[in-house]
Amino acid sequence: MAQAKAGDTIKMHYTGSLEDGSVFDSSKDRAPLEFELGSGQIIPGLDAAVQGMAEGEEKTVTIPAGEAYGDHHPERVQAVPKAQFPDHIPTEVGTQLQVQTPDGQAIPVVVADVTEDAVMLDANHPLAGKDLTFAVEIVGISRAA
Repeated sequence: MAQAKAGDTIKMHYTGSLEDGSVFDSSKDRAPLEFELGSGQIIPGLDAAVQGMAEGEEKTVTIPAGEAYGDHHPERVQAVPKAQFPDHIPTEVGTQLQVQTPDGQAIPVVVADVTEDAVMLDANHPLAGKDLTFAVEIVGISRAA
């Protein structure tokens, strides 16, 4: 049976979980994830783990943070004075917002903490700094042309 190699189009079901076993994403109740192997369309560690797998093969892999969404960078967490937030913008912890840089770039952030005077905004990916475990099943491999 053919093994997945760079350039192939892969169809894969997966369930991603954290160290505590909580599931952060799964394709089980929807169409399989389809991507080109080796193209950078999925996180590097998972891309590498799929290399050499065959259609119908299943395995569970743990991807270290550095090969997933990277390390958590404290400098990407900023305190913004509460007075700068209009009343209509929610500031509850966990709220996802977008901020705009001076050059007009939109950056997704999450409200990480709220104090009496400030709102802490975190621009790290929500899974940054976390090792991720994926249970994967290859359901299709289409050879590169």
